[in-house]
Amino acid sequence: MITVTEATANAGALKRLSDEGVSIWLDDLSRRRIESGNLAELVATRNVVGVTTNPSIFQAAIGSGAGYEEQLADLAVRGVTVDEAVRMMTTADVRAAADVLRPVYEATGGRDGRVSIEVDPRLAHDTTATVAEARQLAWLVDRPNVMIKIPATKAGLPAITEVIGAGISVNVTLIFSLDRYREVMDAYVAGLEKAQAAGLDLSGIHSVASFFVSRVDSEIDKRLTLLGTDEALGLKGRAALANARLAYEAYEHVFAGARWQALGGARANRQRPLWASTGVKDPAYKDTLYVDELVAPGTVNTMPEATLNAVADHGDVQGDTVTGGYAQARADLAAVERLGIAYDEVVRQLENEGVAKFEVAWQELLDAVTKSLNSKGVDAE
Repeated sequence: MITVTEATANAGALKRLSDEGVSIWLDDLSRRRIESGNLAELVATRNVVGVTTNPSIFQAAIGSGAGYEEQLADLAVRGVTVDEAVRMMTTADVRAAADVLRPVYEATGGRDGRVSIEVDPRLAHDTTATVAEARQLAWLVDRPNVMIKIPATKAGLPAITEVIGAGISVNVTLIFSLDRYREVMDAYVAGLEKAQAAGLDLSGIHSVASFFVSRVDSEIDKRLTLLGTDEALGLKGRAALANARLAYEAYEHVFAGARWQALGGARANRQRPLWASTGVKDPAYKDTLYVDELVAPGTVNTMPEATLNAVADHGDVQGDTVTGGYAQARADLAAVERLGIAYDEVVRQLENEGVAKFEVAWQELLDAVTKSLNSKGVDAE
């Protein structure tokens, strides 16, 4: 565990990141992290102002059983189904984390201090069920600083509009393509217009759009390596940053447009870009690459703890590293396309894989909890 002295001594890069307008969120949660005081410590000493979760994170936390034994025993006695047991445990963790972050939420007027929880990934292609699940999760957590994560699938887009229109804050996840990102922003704006028509206070509705970074490099780098030419190898490690920078350009365009002006005048909040999947997967790259090179005002960077620690230790935050790079970003993606690597095919594959990975993690979690409940003499169906 980090000591206060160590954290204070190494927090320079994290403070600079915050000063540049980047909100630092932690991409991890577990009951042990909450109950040990570690989450509160990260908030106090590491500039952490939010938390994101996903099915893989909960699978790792709850699947181990550590910290969940007592609640599992209680759930077993009650004879709940495995789906109910999982939701009781995950929403309890998110509720507790939201309470830890409530002072940040109050201090930032709801902008930060947020904790995200995802709808069941098995519903990713079902609009109606996603909306129902989002409403249920907001009710179960029952904290104003919760954000409901909805995947940016085709079926997810109208769900985003409906949930935002109901006044529920949303974290849109699994965004890989620029076209889909524009559709996400449109869905958010449409949701705000729906909320406005219903007489809701727009100032209380917040959203982030989670644009995935490292997975883009992982897939495109693999294809560049197979090509093996000097030109191809020279493009490695550039596609993900280019993609993210052009996403920010799209964000600037949408939230400076005429349609937005009417909503902004009604105190609506911009949907901030959130850089997700920022842990570096290629050991050849600096472990703070997707933090140092994606600094721009009004963004969120959600980091696994290893990345957070790396930034605190040796991050190189040198101001805005996004808005001056649009022309180079376009050139980099165009160069990749010229080599026969189809951008649209790559991002479509990544979206499909992302949904599938979360479905697998969720099923593994259900299986682990089923085993735990059965070991206590309960038939968890």
